[in-house]
Amino acid sequence: MVQQPQLDYSVTWSNRIADLPQADWDALAQPLKTPFLEWEWLNNLETSGSAIPKTGWLPNHLALWRDQQLIAAAPLYIKGHSYGEFVFDHQWADLSYRLGIEYYPKLLGMTPFTPATGYRFLIAPGEDEDKLTEIMVAAIDHFCDRHNISSCHFLFVDPQWRLLMESHGFTGWLHHSYIWQNEGFKSFDDYLRVFNANQRRNIKRERQAVSKAGLRIETMIGDEIPKSFFPMIYSFYSSTCDKFMWGSKYLTRKFFEQLYQSYSERVLLFAAYREDDAQTPVGMSFCLTKAEQLYGRYWGCFEEYDCLHFDACYYTPIEWAISKGIQMFDPGAGGRHKRRRGFPATPNYSLHRFYNQRLTKILRQYIGEINDLEQQEIDAINQDLPFSKREIKLEI
Repeated sequence: MVQQPQLDYSVTWSNRIADLPQADWDALAQPLKTPFLEWEWLNNLETSGSAIPKTGWLPNHLALWRDQQLIAAAPLYIKGHSYGEFVFDHQWADLSYRLGIEYYPKLLGMTPFTPATGYRFLIAPGEDEDKLTEIMVAAIDHFCDRHNISSCHFLFVDPQWRLLMESHGFTGWLHHSYIWQNEGFKSFDDYLRVFNANQRRNIKRERQAVSKAGLRIETMIGDEIPKSFFPMIYSFYSSTCDKFMWGSKYLTRKFFEQLYQSYSERVLLFAAYREDDAQTPVGMSFCLTKAEQLYGRYWGCFEEYDCLHFDACYYTPIEWAISKGIQMFDPGAGGRHKRRRGFPATPNYSLHRFYNQRLTKILRQYIGEINDLEQQEIDAINQDLPFSKREIKLEI
């Protein structure tokens, strides 16, 4: 039996983030680079019906208090499946099944449906992070033991936090994303100079295809975005899911509509218009921005235009990012086509703890080999980049 920590702190578990004080939560979350751990974003996922028990996401947020002051927290979810996570642990679930071990339910730390690096425990400034982390890990272990939870997983974790959590017994599993880094670019033409001559021509040709089709892309942020555009974002998102990602329509229309009131200051849109219709976009790229970070989330179009996706989702956002001094652009989940447009394969990690000793032994025995193979994949991708020089930063 795992012992409940008995210290000068109290631990609570909440099935709604609305039960936790927004101001206190955001005092912990807003100093971080990522926008996806802030109260409004997480609350919107719940109140919109997107991340709720009915969809297989039971909120189970951990809060650590001293007296009545929130000093640490962790957004957590109890899962009965692995959908919407973007770290594919189905092989572990299958192995568990073959060993006669129940894999679900599991405890998961991530922002639902959001494959963007930055997850970590939220710790108040000035607190002893290692000490509070130890308390929170002990509370998680106790909770999982008490409720027969098979395992605990943290996905797309903050790189520095990963090292701390590995010191507390979690095992790191290497993956990769495609991330653009600002190498001190002064303009879009400056960015193009990192490519070899052939790829520079290709990128220019792709952007020209959009203008030749009679399209223009308009950038809007925060208060510049009309209220009517937020349900429109859902329509584009829904269209893309129906065309290419059947079964992956995780967010509701209400989620996007509620962003107008609660979170529009972080929303950035790249909307494509035909020359003969300045009112209704034919395509739209939905992004979030915070400080020096830019995150591409969703894209959609109602009419097919050659290369519009590349321009609205990559080139115009990069041009905007350079003009605003953005240092990192994560364009979202997706394939290798990003690498040819300036997004090298960049390492990210998930963290795992199984409470079954057989699974723990197998994980620790093979994770080194698994991570070595993933690193070889990252190296192979980045050796094939169409760059004129190879000095690529891969830390985020």
